[in-house]
Amino acid sequence: MLNKITTALGCLLAISFLVGLASTLTRSSMINLIDVLPVFILMAVAIFMMLYEAFFDKK
Repeated sequence: MLNKITTALGCLLAISFLVGLASTLTRSSMINLIDVLPVFILMAVAIFMMLYEAFFDKK
């Protein structure tokens, strides 16, 4: 039980860091959505892979 709690907490902290990092790019007036779109795609893939390995890849 404690392992799942620490895994969930670690994933939440990592996700909040990655989303915060990606969202700071959109605040600049010189950068538009087309410039940041690859970053959002890579962040979504990284978050999905992290969650899949942490919770669903148990054999």
